[in-house]
Amino acid sequence: MVLAWTVPALAGPSSQVLGEREQLPNDLVWLFSEQSGLPLVTVNLMTKAGVLQDPQGKEGLANLTAALLLSGTKRRTAAQIAQELDFLGAKMGASGGDDFAGLSLTVLKKDLAAGLDLFQDVLLHPAFAPEEVTRKVAQIQAGLKSDEDEPGIVASRIFHQDLFGNFPYGHPARGTQKGLAAITPKDLAEFHRRYYRPNNAILTVAGDLTREEARKWVSRIFAPWASSPITPVKLPQVSPLKESRVVVVDKDITQANIILGHLGIARSNPDFYTLQVMNYLLGGGGFASRLVENIRVNRGLVYAVASQFDAGLEPGLFAVSLETKNRSSREAVEQVLAEMERMRREPVSPRELDDAKSYLIGSFPRKMDSLSRRASLMGYVEFYGLGLDYPWRYPELIQKVTAEEIQKAAGKYLHPDKYLLVVVGKKSEMPSPYGNAAPKGEEEKKDVQKKSAD
Repeated sequence: MVLAWTVPALAGPSSQVLGEREQLPNDLVWLFSEQSGLPLVTVNLMTKAGVLQDPQGKEGLANLTAALLLSGTKRRTAAQIAQELDFLGAKMGASGGDDFAGLSLTVLKKDLAAGLDLFQDVLLHPAFAPEEVTRKVAQIQAGLKSDEDEPGIVASRIFHQDLFGNFPYGHPARGTQKGLAAITPKDLAEFHRRYYRPNNAILTVAGDLTREEARKWVSRIFAPWASSPITPVKLPQVSPLKESRVVVVDKDITQANIILGHLGIARSNPDFYTLQVMNYLLGGGGFASRLVENIRVNRGLVYAVASQFDAGLEPGLFAVSLETKNRSSREAVEQVLAEMERMRREPVSPRELDDAKSYLIGSFPRKMDSLSRRASLMGYVEFYGLGLDYPWRYPELIQKVTAEEIQKAAGKYLHPDKYLLVVVGKKSEMPSPYGNAAPKGEEEKKDVQKKSAD
């Protein structure tokens, strides 16, 4: 729901802030933004209890813990929680992610007391009843099984697993079949006890409240929450690729799903904004990007192509994803690599650079044009240490990026000579070296190529 206030233009002084920041005696950091457009209040809690905290062998524990928060507490069943939310006309959601887990509530101001009582109960007193755990695990496992029929998801899973290995980013946030099967209600209770602590969380409140009203409610609901020391997780090392690797999955489908890439950067990397602009130009800008213009529009090789830098608390991935006919797979990959190399070799044009900056700066206000988005953005900037004036510094951070900096960053962070390539498609229709079929115009070499490819 879009609220009725006007989002300020992102050109003002950095003295403007998203909200106000305070900290309770139990070390819970909370942020508040008064927004009186509608009589609603949104409360978001971000807990550093994401995939990075998944123990090896129990992949999916973090997400399962979050998913089960709404499945019953010590004094409410899952049905009672759903009934109360329905009666209040409120929305509550819980989710797990790579870096953090989230719990959110949006409720009418007049029902805030009831909504926060439910929020507190769900957050602090989940039951993790064995029958609910079994049901949720079966539901997630069925989803993971169903995903095996989706070539794009298969390619993504293999890419992450091969690139990251035992590092937590290497498995889906929902976990793995084997990892989920190993999780017990006791594991869930222990994970919750260990990580769901005020000194490991960020609370954001946005809506039709004064600061004093917000402070009263936050103190009443969250001050009794006990803090506890958090032991840092020891994460395995992820080594950059030393050479290119190709993984081909033979699947009887008409078009190949392809992912090409390598390790990327962490969100804290000082080149983040330069890479945002560069990625928009390369493949993140839709029809404004080079990959789409070259490979889809001009050559007609792909149905879809896009690039991304996935930056988290730890270095994520850089990846180009594309869908193409099996016979076009090699040529499409060659063009991706050519565009990566071109970005390294040539400075981008002034017009390209201006268009990219205009889009990135102009689209930013949408990140805070509703109550829930503003609350989420406050949590995001606090979690990654960006500062509450971030929205008003963002235009300058993007605007100062130069063509020379983009070319330098491309040379440092794009590796067209050392990449992981995952291809899911019908191998017999793919040209060598990814499959068995001869490239167009070379049918007479088909038998020789088939033997070498096998």
